[in-house]
Amino acid sequence: MEYLWLSLVFLTGACVGSFLNVCIYRIPRGKSVVFPPSYCPSCANTLRFVDLIPLISYLALNRKCRYCGCKISPRYPLFVLAVTKYGLTLAALRAVVLFSLLIPAALIDLKYKIIPDKLNLAGVILGIPLIVESKEVFFSGVTGFLAGGGLLLLIAVVSRGGMGGGDIKLAAVMGLLLGWKCLLAALFLAFATGGVTGILLLLLGLKKRKDAVPFGPFLALGGIAAALAGDKLVYWYAGRLGF
Repeated sequence: MEYLWLSLVFLTGACVGSFLNVCIYRIPRGKSVVFPPSYCPSCANTLRFVDLIPLISYLALNRKCRYCGCKISPRYPLFVLAVTKYGLTLAALRAVVLFSLLIPAALIDLKYKIIPDKLNLAGVILGIPLIVESKEVFFSGVTGFLAGGGLLLLIAVVSRGGMGGGDIKLAAVMGLLLGWKCLLAALFLAFATGGVTGILLLLLGLKKRKDAVPFGPFLALGGIAAALAGDKLVYWYAGRLGF
């Protein structure tokens, strides 16, 4: 029975992942994610129903568009990992919503250097009902929301624009869905990986000191890691500090 549930979760994740591909392509271009129906971005041909079945269509078409042969890019769902960790609970659903927000935010920011307000707004709208599970979860989510947005806003003010508005809003939504403890782990990982990557880019001559590096992908990496192992990171770090 457990394997049946995981299979259903995997297929659901694949369906959502397919929709996220639509969001990643259309939202930065100001297009509706509902109309017109899905089409190939390379040749503009409307896709058939059989072309949209997750995984099956991807493998059957040999990872290429049926009409023009353009390569189809894969996205790997994380839903099974969330359910494996939390079970069929609201905590798993919060993680799923978080993943569904972070994946398109990271990829859009990486390519266009923006994080659309539509994504962050969707995270708030979907996230608020999911934190009313208990007073503890609600308090942690609200505190995380204020802490995430407030901390990055402070950094933006001190650095005079070193942090984008989309990053600030994304950190707030991450705090809402993760809670303040796991948010701290997520931000620590985001700044650590972002800092190391920035140094490497400078040393390799790929970036100059004044060149902007999108922070969204690092927030996404930290958020996903924190959702899956943030509690262990928090306990480990607290233990190192003697708490």
